[in-house]
Amino acid sequence: MQQKSLWERTVEMTIATGERVLAPIERFIGRRSLVGDATFFPLERFEWVAKIERNWEVIREEAERLLEDQADLANFQDISKDQIEITDDDRWKTFFLYGYGFEAKLGVEMCPRTAALMREIPGMTTAMFSILSPRKHILDHRGPYKGVLRYHLGLIVPEEAEACRIRVGEDVRHWEAGRSMVFDDTFNHEVWNDTDETRVVLFVDVLRPLPFPESAINRAIVKAIGYSPFVLDAKRNQEAWEARYLQRRRQRNGTAAHAGHAAGG
Repeated sequence: MQQKSLWERTVEMTIATGERVLAPIERFIGRRSLVGDATFFPLERFEWVAKIERNWEVIREEAERLLEDQADLANFQDISKDQIEITDDDRWKTFFLYGYGFEAKLGVEMCPRTAALMREIPGMTTAMFSILSPRKHILDHRGPYKGVLRYHLGLIVPEEAEACRIRVGEDVRHWEAGRSMVFDDTFNHEVWNDTDETRVVLFVDVLRPLPFPESAINRAIVKAIGYSPFVLDAKRNQEAWEARYLQRRRQRNGTAAHAGHAAGG
């Protein structure tokens, strides 16, 4: 039997410890939640959603530019190593803007209007683009902590929309361009893109609305998660990927410039 790496042992230990510590806290959060405890939530409970939807075409425009280099975008599991349990190929790409207290410098520079909108969302902890290739299936899994809720905004949706769907608990929804969904990712969930087109969504995590003092406690827990091995490792992976991506772009631009000079004699 192959011996587990230090990272794998750290992940297992962290998950086991986190589950024991957070389980009673999560049950309490579910009872105290100001928006209830459900799989999907009515959008009118989140006032900020309307502004994001009004600007969805601005966000889509910046996402479309990213797709010009889709092959070079990071695989989700290359940034967040714990995702290897649910995806192990190059058909789920991600492009980070923010993640648990840190700013992805390249993401903010390349998508400045989206980044500005994300900073206006109350309690935003993570923001990125999620790009799902044709025929991709993300396996059943659950999120790490009930103190945050997940927001998706449909940006590029396959024509056969109902074949591109998400199941949260026992509830199934599909994305629509310019439309939002908010759900609790601590319910087991699963994603399918059973089409021949690419699906792109804006993916945001926000603090779950709670009364005081629970809201302050929740914010402190989320801040602490930002110093966990998962997040610190993801930050290092993101920075390393950004450096490689910029180097490839410089090489391509240099090659193109050289070819242009040669063609001009």
